[in-house]
Amino acid sequence: MRSLDDLLAPITPEAFHRDFDDRKPLHVPADAGASKRSLLGWDDFNALLDQSAVWTATTLKMVHDNRPIPPEQYCVLANTQSGMVMRPSPAKVQALMAAGASVILGDVESLTPGLRALSADLSRRFAAQVGVNLYCSFGGVQAFGSHYDLHHVFAVQVEGEKTWRLYSNREADPVDLPDDSDGRARERLHARRGQLVQEIRMKPGDVLYLPRGQFHDALATEGASLHATFSVTPLYGRILFRLLESAAMQDPAFRRWLRPAGEGAGVPLKAQLADLGARLAALAASPAFADEIAMSQTRLTPRAPAYGLPERTALTFLAPTGLAAPPVSGPAAVAMDWALGQPRIALEDMIAQFDFVPEADLRAAVDRLIAAGALRRV
Repeated sequence: MRSLDDLLAPITPEAFHRDFDDRKPLHVPADAGASKRSLLGWDDFNALLDQSAVWTATTLKMVHDNRPIPPEQYCVLANTQSGMVMRPSPAKVQALMAAGASVILGDVESLTPGLRALSADLSRRFAAQVGVNLYCSFGGVQAFGSHYDLHHVFAVQVEGEKTWRLYSNREADPVDLPDDSDGRARERLHARRGQLVQEIRMKPGDVLYLPRGQFHDALATEGASLHATFSVTPLYGRILFRLLESAAMQDPAFRRWLRPAGEGAGVPLKAQLADLGARLAALAASPAFADEIAMSQTRLTPRAPAYGLPERTALTFLAPTGLAAPPVSGPAAVAMDWALGQPRIALEDMIAQFDFVPEADLRAAVDRLIAAGALRRV
C-alpha cells in the first residue's frame, strides 16, 4: 500500500473527494483490499522499538487511562558520546505496558519504505504536511477519551482489533485544541461530543477516515492492537497573514505612518485604510502571490532521500551571460531569478536550496534559459 488509491480501494479518490473529504467519516473494510495488511506488522513495530537510541520522551509517549505518563516514569538518563540524554527504558516501557499502558511512536513517517511512500503520496495529493503515529494498546484500556483532531485522520488497523466510536457533533474547522488551564478540557469535550452515532470494529487492513473536528474515541477490543494514524494537515487561511505581511512590506504605502484617528473626523484614516485594503486584495489576487502559496504547499512534501554512496553527485556549473532571460512561470521563477543574480552556480546546489520547487521544473527552467542564451555551462 503506497498511495491514496491503495488506501481507499475500492473507493476511488474522485468519489472520496466528492462525498467524504472534509465532510463525513468513511470506513473501508479490509476485505476490499488485502494489500492494506502489508503496511506494518508486529515484527516491524518491535524492530522500530528495538532502535532504542533513536527514541526520546517526545517521540515515544505512553498513556494510561486517558492520562499521559510522565517521562520520568519510563525514561532513564543515558550516557552517550554526545553527552547525557533522557531515553525511554525498554524495561520500564514494557513493565508499564504490562500494566495496561499504551505506547505511541511519533514522527515515524520516514522510518519504513511503506510509511514513507504512503506519506509522500498523501502529502502531494492533499498539498499537506503528513505525520504518522503508531499506537499500541491493549483490550479494555482506553488511551484517549472523546476528542477531535486538527487534521484529516486516516487510521489503518494493522494488527488486532479496535472499536472506534463516532459521535454526532463536529467542531467547525478547528485550528486550536481546547484550553485545559483549569484541567477540565476533557469534561468539556465529553459534553460537546453529542450522541453516539456509529461504532466501527476495525480489523487488520481496515481503513477509517475522519474529517477534521469529528468527535471520536477508540478502545482496543481484546488482546493487543496496533494501528497507524496518518495525520494530513493542509494549509489554511492563516498563512495568508504571514505571506501577505512579507509581500506588502515591499510597497512603501504599508510602511507609512497611519493618519491620526482624530484628524478630520477620521476621514483621512478611513481613506488610507481603504487604500491599503485594496492593495492587499490586489496582492492576494496576483499570480506572484499564487506562486508563493504554491511554494508553501510544496514545502510540505519533502523530497525523497536518494543517497547513492559511495558515488558522489557530479556538479553542473552554470553562469549568467547577461542576455535577457525568457519568462518562467510558477515557483521555478523564484529560483531562476536567484540564479541570474549569482556569478556562478551549481545546478545541484540550486536544486538542494530550492527544495520546495519540483526538481523536474527546475531542470526544465534551466534548460530553457540555456537554450535562450541567458545561462551557459562553465
